[in-house]
Amino acid sequence: MIRSLWVLVFALVATLTFATLAIVAGLLGVRDREGGVYDFCQRTWSRLIIWASGVRVVLHGTEHIRDGRIILVGNHVSWFDVLSVAAAVPRCRFVSKQEVRRIPFVGSAAEAAGHVYIERDNRKAAFEQFKVAAARIQAGVRIVIFAEGTRGRDYPLRPFKKGPFVLAVSAQAPIVPMAIHGTIPMMPKGSFRVQGGVCNIHFLPPIATDGMTYDDRDRLAAATYAAIARELRERYGVESPAWAPRPADGSGGATAPSSS
Repeated sequence: MIRSLWVLVFALVATLTFATLAIVAGLLGVRDREGGVYDFCQRTWSRLIIWASGVRVVLHGTEHIRDGRIILVGNHVSWFDVLSVAAAVPRCRFVSKQEVRRIPFVGSAAEAAGHVYIERDNRKAAFEQFKVAAARIQAGVRIVIFAEGTRGRDYPLRPFKKGPFVLAVSAQAPIVPMAIHGTIPMMPKGSFRVQGGVCNIHFLPPIATDGMTYDDRDRLAAATYAAIARELRERYGVESPAWAPRPADGSGGATAPSSS
């Protein structure tokens, strides 16, 4: 409990400080660039909270994220997934649900830095917002999306949303599957209790999207799911259920084994 209170106070101070700096930079029209003020605010803010929480982040496969213009698609079980990726990946921006925009300071700061908010219940608006994300990718930004849509309570994967894969084929940007493990004890869903630990992030070989079209989105989603499921199984013994996207015509579809 003492650690949780300490982290809460520390996070509030860090958020006020770096969110204010990012908001002011946005109002002044400061341009986004790798290593610039928005990167500095995001990475310093997340690293300080990670340090205060007693968390250590271990990265694997960093050769797969050296270049920009990629989409990192990962699993999601804790707010520490966000903090760990934000601390580790240079010039990355998240695609988040609209509710995040309403978080005081955080929402405005993230918007100033170029993070993208998606209206999941408004298909037309979501497609327009994906165009914004595609433009960010073409500018050299690494876009991060948690494909399950929200946090889970355990490590086995849940069905993926199709949005990340529509974005990938639209931007013709490679997907880097990202397997995250170790963050559940740090702050489980539904709890504000914080404890230290080790977060492992595995960046897997990119999946090219060159020449793919909208009709390839399901195949791309299944391949990404399979890559992350295989990594979680082989590294940590986590068995994810077999899954394949449901076709748009609602006819069902064959279920591909997660080990493929």
